[in-house]
Amino acid sequence: MASDSGPLAAQIGASPPASTPPLTLTSQSSPTGPFVLRPLLHDVPLSEDGSNGDIKINCVEYSDGNLYVGTTASELLHFFRIPPDPNDPSSTDTFILASRLCPAFSQASSSPNGSRPGVQQILLLPRVGKACVLCNWTVTFYSLPELSPVFGTTQVRNCNWIGGVDLNENPYEAADDRPNGVTILLSLNRRIQVVRIGDDARVVKKIDFAGSTLSVRRDTIACVADSRSYALLDVERQQKIPLMSISSLDESQPGGAFGQAQNISGGTDGGLLRSASSATTRPLGLSDAQGHARSTSLGGFISGGIRRHDRQEAEDPVFQDSDAPQPSRSPAPTDKPLPAPPQEAGLSTGAHASGSNTPGRNVSPSKPGPVFLKPHIVSPTAEEFLLVTGTDPLEPGIGMFVNFDGDPTRPTLEFERYPREIAVDGGAPDLSTSGPTMGMGMEEGYVLASMAREFEDGLHYGLEIQRFDVNVGEGEAEKFWLELTGAKEGAKLMPNTPVGIRSMLQGEEMQVGDVVDRLCQRRFSPFPGSPETPTRSLRSADSRTALSMERLSQEKELFERDLESDEDPLPAGWESKRNQEGEDFVRSLAKTTSRLAVWAGADIWWAVRNSLLSQLESSLSLATAQDQPSSEHKLAARKSLFAVLDNIRGRDPRTELEFMTLGYIRQRASLMLLGKFLDPSEPPFTETETQIMEENLVEADLDARVVLSLIPALRNEIVVDRKGIWVYGGVKTLAESYISAEDKGPSTQTVGSLPPAVLHFLRRFLISWRKKKGFGSISGEIFRTVDASLLLVLLELDQSTPRGQPGKTGTVRKELEDLVDHGVDCFDRAVDLLEDYRRLYVLSRLYQHRKMAADVLATWRRIVEGEEDRGGELGDGEQRLKAYLAKIGNHSLVQEYGVWLATRNPKLGVQVFSDDKGKAKFEPTRVVELLREEAPEAVKYYLEHLVFGKGNTAYVNDLITYYLDIVIENLQSSPASRETVTASYEAYRALHSPKPTYHYFLRANAPPDDEVWQSRLRLLQLLGGDHDYDASAIGERINSTLSSVSNTATNGHGEKQLLVPEAIIINGRERRHEEALRLLVHRLGDYDTAVTYCLRGGPSLSFTPGSGPRRQNSLPTRELQTRLFRVLLSEFMTLEDISDRVEQSGALLERFGGWFDVLEVLEIIPDSWSVDVAAGFLMAALRRLAVERHESMMAKSLSIGENLRVRYDLIVKAEEKGPVVEE
Repeated sequence: MASDSGPLAAQIGASPPASTPPLTLTSQSSPTGPFVLRPLLHDVPLSEDGSNGDIKINCVEYSDGNLYVGTTASELLHFFRIPPDPNDPSSTDTFILASRLCPAFSQASSSPNGSRPGVQQILLLPRVGKACVLCNWTVTFYSLPELSPVFGTTQVRNCNWIGGVDLNENPYEAADDRPNGVTILLSLNRRIQVVRIGDDARVVKKIDFAGSTLSVRRDTIACVADSRSYALLDVERQQKIPLMSISSLDESQPGGAFGQAQNISGGTDGGLLRSASSATTRPLGLSDAQGHARSTSLGGFISGGIRRHDRQEAEDPVFQDSDAPQPSRSPAPTDKPLPAPPQEAGLSTGAHASGSNTPGRNVSPSKPGPVFLKPHIVSPTAEEFLLVTGTDPLEPGIGMFVNFDGDPTRPTLEFERYPREIAVDGGAPDLSTSGPTMGMGMEEGYVLASMAREFEDGLHYGLEIQRFDVNVGEGEAEKFWLELTGAKEGAKLMPNTPVGIRSMLQGEEMQVGDVVDRLCQRRFSPFPGSPETPTRSLRSADSRTALSMERLSQEKELFERDLESDEDPLPAGWESKRNQEGEDFVRSLAKTTSRLAVWAGADIWWAVRNSLLSQLESSLSLATAQDQPSSEHKLAARKSLFAVLDNIRGRDPRTELEFMTLGYIRQRASLMLLGKFLDPSEPPFTETETQIMEENLVEADLDARVVLSLIPALRNEIVVDRKGIWVYGGVKTLAESYISAEDKGPSTQTVGSLPPAVLHFLRRFLISWRKKKGFGSISGEIFRTVDASLLLVLLELDQSTPRGQPGKTGTVRKELEDLVDHGVDCFDRAVDLLEDYRRLYVLSRLYQHRKMAADVLATWRRIVEGEEDRGGELGDGEQRLKAYLAKIGNHSLVQEYGVWLATRNPKLGVQVFSDDKGKAKFEPTRVVELLREEAPEAVKYYLEHLVFGKGNTAYVNDLITYYLDIVIENLQSSPASRETVTASYEAYRALHSPKPTYHYFLRANAPPDDEVWQSRLRLLQLLGGDHDYDASAIGERINSTLSSVSNTATNGHGEKQLLVPEAIIINGRERRHEEALRLLVHRLGDYDTAVTYCLRGGPSLSFTPGSGPRRQNSLPTRELQTRLFRVLLSEFMTLEDISDRVEQSGALLERFGGWFDVLEVLEIIPDSWSVDVAAGFLMAALRRLAVERHESMMAKSLSIGENLRVRYDLIVKAEEKGPVVEE
């Protein structure tokens, strides 16, 4: 048992023996619940003479080292905290009584039985340095911290509750976007007063809500309660949403309005702001229309205050005696009595209940009226309220969470009995009655309810504790029972001593138990057999090759020599000094903060979160104790370890000590699971269990070398500097026990002998660990170890992947590629491993990350030339090499491998030199010369890139020459090619109108893989394009080389007719339009192209797709177009097929009749033709003649009119000037 001076704790679950305790309390040993009690202040002097009698503590508040205690004797005690001596770890806080204040109050005639409950509430407003005290239904105002009266003799009578401070605001710091002052809510008998406390107290609004006894506010939404029901109020808009009744047996509340918004604002007659006489002048310029529409000083409305003699004002009824008639604006009944004072038992059992303190165990079943229960409202988070309802003080209570719309947000909570008080801790800070706790972050959320519970030996007072931020499912929620025990073993408080609890405005820091031995860092050696940690890995026969391990050893020795040369030698005793510093550091962190105050009788305690180390270490010990040979016991032990990890998962530490505690527990439990996972005698882990173990090993920040030290096959990859590996003392002891147990027998484990489950575990674990790269707190030796081990594991696993299979997301191959792509810290070791496993492509990616371009290209060249690459991931090596050359700027490398690639693949190789996006730029002339010397077959492809890709017209003649060579050589050597060309002309002429242009026909029917046809299309594109080339020379070459074969193939119709499109383009270039049109009409039969030729004055656009916009600005003249159309009409008139002759001539005249003279056309058209052929042309011509005649007549008439106007103006001007007499 602890000594009398030890901290208080809780007895959970079991009922303590019945006895009467002394005033000094102690704690039970080995607490396992979430909270324990630590002394705050014992033997509070509730009375000045020391005889406390029946005086009790009503309320407690704490802020900035000042403790305020309100008693039933209507006294407010102010204690000042003297902090402990920092040089004495055993010293504790000391509180001295600074003042004993009796707040002023006025007797409220409407209070139950004229009761005087004493100091009912203490509301601290540190931001403005003020305090509001509710004593015997009267509110007075004081300054902080000394509690000097402020605002004169200002009082607010008939007040049931003060509070409603915005919990979203920081009580110590003013927001930039908020006005100065703090807004609070005063719950008066007939309404709620919204008051801003600052340099003065000013009324902001008055809300017509009668009989409110409790309010909790977030922003503009307040959750309020009267003696019967709860409601949500919008303070700004003055709207109300009625909620549930406090007692579910209360049938007096109308059910139809629940959950529906109601407007409770009013005008001058709405009761929100009244004066006794409407004729009197309102103080401080108040509007007569709406008293809540502007900020108003409280000083003009408070009874008993000092008033200026020149103003005769009536008091606001809110501050008058309660014998004034009650307003009836609120749905709640106006004739009901006020609720019981909050310092009493909290449970009123009749319509006129008294302020009895007893919990009412012997209440008669027959009740004279409805049961009135004390309302409870807290706000666990920024968006919801927790409300408590029930049926009877002795029956269970229900906690309901609602949002700002009144809708439920969480599953309900069940209390064993209807609570006297409730408080929340964790989740979001509990600010239900004051301001936010400083330094408290999000954590596990608990609800603590003060109540009396029935046990076998009688009634016990205590705290029922349960989580509110978890879904408990179908099972019963886990609850903890915390009660106060006495100094003697088994002693407990008197049965009539209830327990009070409240969340303070500010918490207090205090020391926790001794955790130094478990949390201090200690030096750990991963290698068995030596207490000193070696500076390099041990060599063994487990190495894949002797050469690889020798290189690894040399690398580490070199690394250590560099360290020794760069750093000073370690001083003697450095390890002991570091151990001592670690102990001092842990001691400095062995503190916690609490903001929950618990009181009973004349004693006050802090309700402190129990140390996780104490709670969870016992669970780990239990799991070890269950480690029995049978499979059932082993599974039970494993489940216990997972339960511990699940218990702490997702818990955010509030302090550094808790952070270390969670890390230590997670590391120790995870390492115990790993030991079971590696043990062949253990039942296999499921996939879920393995995943949970992996996540905890990573999230616990356990040094990866500690994990790898448990696997002999990877122990040789561990790199350790001269200072060694430092881990928690408890983790060190556990890991060394595993290593020593393994060292008892010879180890022949290799990577290939590891089970697949272990390999995949290592893969996932090490990949997750690599994500911590960049953390300054992690040494480089860890990542050298992690990278080498991960690479070795992935290479072993990837051997089963089919050759050439690309790395898809989630596969081992993809992870291997990502590893080398992001770089490894063990570069030399990685090169050796990849060479050993013959993974050349992966090796090239490793070089690529290091920007070792020469090594990348050399490795790829090895693969392309046939050297073994077991992975086969390179794929199209030539294409990959070409793409990589575009990314490097080394001209010599690009030239070397570009020429090598052009020799192997001319079409692809030339792209290395012609890529505009490539970093290495080459002059085209130099490239052409280089390719002609080293790779002649690639010259044509490079010229194509220059001309078509880059638009370099300087090489058009050269490229045309290459194309002509290909086409002419093919026609000269292949009769079949000549027949194919001739057949294409005949096939096109045989098509019926409408038909596509010959150019489209030729492209559509050209074989895609035929080099000759594609060359001819490119030739036509160049000839018909807007390029400067020697057309006459090309024409002469075509004539000279194809003259003999042309006459044979074309039956003597012309030397150039074998390449008809080319001849048309050349004729157009040389202005031989008649010959070009003749070939278009008679040789090709491409009538549409012939018409286009006439419109645009040349043939180039007919054979060059997409070149139209370049020629729109150089259209021929009208005279040239007219001449060409006449030639075309003459050619149409000579067509052999009479139907084609009539159809094409008529269509030409009808569409382009404006370019023809009527007389000339009539002379050309034979008399035998029907008039219908030229009907359209003649009608259009006659129409144009009529239009021209009418236009000339109109012009003549306008000219005559203009002449008459000029003459008239001349005569008028002459008359105005009159005659001039010349002497």
